[in-house]
Amino acid sequence: MSPESEADLPADATADTLPGTLPEELYAELVAFRRDLHMHPELGNQEFRTTAAIKERLEKAGLAPRVLPTGTGLVCDIGGDPGGGGPAVLALRADIDALPIPDTKSEVPYRSTVPDRAHACGHDVHTTVALGAGLVLADLHRQGLLPRPVRLIFQPAEEVLPGGAAEVIKSGALEGVGRIVAVHCDPRVDAGRIGLRQGPITSACDRLEVSLDGPGGHTARPHLTTDLVTAVARVVTDVPALVGRRVDTRAGLAVTWGRIESGHAPNVVPQHAELAGTVRCLDINAWRQAPDIVVAAIDEVANLHKAKSEINYVRGVPPVVNEPVVTELLRDAMIARRGAADVEDTEQSLGGEDFSWYLEHVPGAMARLGVRTPGERTVRDLHQGDFDADESAIRVGVELFTAAALLHPTR
Repeated sequence: MSPESEADLPADATADTLPGTLPEELYAELVAFRRDLHMHPELGNQEFRTTAAIKERLEKAGLAPRVLPTGTGLVCDIGGDPGGGGPAVLALRADIDALPIPDTKSEVPYRSTVPDRAHACGHDVHTTVALGAGLVLADLHRQGLLPRPVRLIFQPAEEVLPGGAAEVIKSGALEGVGRIVAVHCDPRVDAGRIGLRQGPITSACDRLEVSLDGPGGHTARPHLTTDLVTAVARVVTDVPALVGRRVDTRAGLAVTWGRIESGHAPNVVPQHAELAGTVRCLDINAWRQAPDIVVAAIDEVANLHKAKSEINYVRGVPPVVNEPVVTELLRDAMIARRGAADVEDTEQSLGGEDFSWYLEHVPGAMARLGVRTPGERTVRDLHQGDFDADESAIRVGVELFTAAALLHPTR
């Protein structure tokens, strides 16, 4: 079978008949690669070391990765002629940046060596999975066993709103792509399993920054001031309630505050207050209305307390909406590798993910990759300093991606 062949593999392919399993030697290398990334986390748009490491390994495999115009992140094609009108490309996307939080794990030798930086969302795992899949698929291509072209996308700055995906798309990385898939670590799912859902699987996420100002004064005479602390407290408590009553409650539009600052002395009414938070939404149509709804609610509460408001509403990302056909491609791939028992249904989360921007252009789907050690009782969550992953999930992710590439239809 040539790399450009449009012949499909059998629909009833299984782990015994489907090529592309992960060799033990390569698995060990990938674990070491992931640990190296974990020890050297880099923030969004600063992932120079990470980019260089991925590029070096892909070039060693005889591939020709291209660093993105931003200087971090890269794309790499395997097989076919993506611009030549041949079979549609399947893109495998991974995000490569870390978070600005300390790594609090003390029990592992590969904890972060960079102060206040950690791979606390599993992007090191995502990157390693895409790299491993690329190496396996490159070997299959050399053997003439890769029926359709594949593109690896290693994306920077996923954690930086509105996300690095926009720059990747702008660079032309989706040209020739027919479908795109991704995984995201899930510490609530056992390693060896994946979670899937058709339709929305994440929420929209925007950032909100508010400044309130007014004439201050003495706390003995608050009636002669704009009582700014009270005003900001009412914004904090009243705005989420107002917003929740102005859309269908099933839309899940929610304002949550993460920072509030005001004042310096107990007997002085301050002149300035700041607060910041996020706006999350389960429904894409309600998300499109969210800026007007949220800004109006803040203005109403601020005006009631005679405070002048300045609002910076930063558009983030829409929900990731898994396209049914691509979702079923991932399901078929996992069943072919592991069996139906290792696929579970998953719920829509309130987390945001800029993978959604790719889905504005091409159909795609994201799977939740289980990273919890089976039987583990410790509850770990994403974006916490003690987050870690059962590294057997790397094998699962690689074999999921490779099976999806082999089962991917030509059009």
